[in-house]
Amino acid sequence: MAAQSSPSALKAREALSNPSGERVSSRSTADHSVSPPVVRIPRDYNAAYDLVERNLAAGRAARLAYVDDTGQYTFAELAERVDRFGSGLQAMGLEMEHRVLLALTDTIDFPTAFLGAIKAGIVPIAVNTLLTPKDYEYMLHDSRAKALIVSEPLLPQFAPLVPRLPFLKHVIVSGKSAQGNTAFKDVLAKGKARLAPAPTTSDDACFWLYSSGSTGMPKGTVHVHSSVILTAELYSKAVLAYEESDVVFSAAKLFFAYGLGNSLSFTLAAGATAILMAERPTPASVFKRLTEKKPTIFYGVPTLYAAMLASPDFPKRENMALRLCVSAGEALPPQIAKRW
Repeated sequence: MAAQSSPSALKAREALSNPSGERVSSRSTADHSVSPPVVRIPRDYNAAYDLVERNLAAGRAARLAYVDDTGQYTFAELAERVDRFGSGLQAMGLEMEHRVLLALTDTIDFPTAFLGAIKAGIVPIAVNTLLTPKDYEYMLHDSRAKALIVSEPLLPQFAPLVPRLPFLKHVIVSGKSAQGNTAFKDVLAKGKARLAPAPTTSDDACFWLYSSGSTGMPKGTVHVHSSVILTAELYSKAVLAYEESDVVFSAAKLFFAYGLGNSLSFTLAAGATAILMAERPTPASVFKRLTEKKPTIFYGVPTLYAAMLASPDFPKRENMALRLCVSAGEALPPQIAKRW
């Protein structure tokens, strides 16, 4: 059962978030009684504020937002982590419209950093965790990122680059050891429990994702604040019929546009729970989550579906709770779809 947030409690949170009385971003609304849904997004708008605060306003504070390999986090805990990380970045001297590069595996620290930066008006750039140091150096130079937020196992890929990056001022490490850099947990500790959303607008730059580079060097594609909720309302709710009771597991990682919708914007927009897995998806690791975490929605790619079907360890249907499976990234062969 979700804990119910009273109107007075919500007003108190808003007052703590905005003690100066300055304008605060409004949340979007959507009318799903018509097709396609009518989505209304105010001019003064911050995507992170909308995605997180809607769940507290709906009484979901005590419901699970994320389950990763080491713990689980309610919407209230996510909200505080987001506020602490965003204000922690500000305390380090990062300002609105500065860019930060995220090379993070799928743990609670990804949505914390991604949404915390956005709420502070800072622009996160989520990058593939399987690239080469040359790729990372190009992206850090091209984006002029002021900070790098990196998972500890990936730090060796970046360490030799740091002295050659004049725009990079901070390295923040998610993991047990920061190895002489700033620890992710310390940014949270220095942040404030309440952060007023930055005065962003619906068409401001919200985050970047780099293209694959198939037609040359990778290109930073800029996504605006309004795009995040539009994809959630028009696809995850209108087409996939996400509900707050859904538990979602995406084999596609959060750094992909596919995974970012599946496990962040879609789940937060609906109040659903996302299962995160740091390791690379294999049939064995996916089966483990499908049977132990019991997701109701699963996202994969055709090659993974084929590998799972070929495995002798494919779990029995009664050991899973799936109601919907989605494939994307490339065309799904008809024979794979039929066998699944």
